[in-house]
Amino acid sequence: MDFRNATRRDLPAVLALLADEDRVLDPASIVVGEAHERAFAAIGADPRNEMLVLTDGAAGAEVVLGCLQLTYIPGLGQNGQERAVVEAVRVRADRRGAGLGAELMRLAVERARERGCGLVQLTSSKRRTAAHRFYERLGFARSHEGFKLQLNP
Repeated sequence: MDFRNATRRDLPAVLALLADEDRVLDPASIVVGEAHERAFAAIGADPRNEMLVLTDGAAGAEVVLGCLQLTYIPGLGQNGQERAVVEAVRVRADRRGAGLGAELMRLAVERARERGCGLVQLTSSKRRTAAHRFYERLGFARSHEGFKLQLNP
């Protein structure tokens, strides 16, 4: 397995993971829109953002097993240390239960620690109760209540 920055070739597989966490979607069936292209390019160009993938298989025949986005935020809290925000965590539906999610998160936390972050944080939809149990098993504590304001209905 390989944990690395996503490349443009990985984009359909990442979008497939984000589109349906309960089924495995064929990345070839995913339409990559102009907004996806812009967002992916912006993530890649920003040193405070990383789209990361966990892959398996030989080069050229790799399968994206999981993904997440790490965003590093400077702040005055945590003694001026950056915090890492984990978003868009997904593991292929047919590969869950084998420890891949825990490995993906372990690698993300290690990456944040190496960067000097003082904290790793994430949010998770209230409906994803299994995900909440997963994060708690990894040592994450419920500490805040989150709020969203949808700007584009």
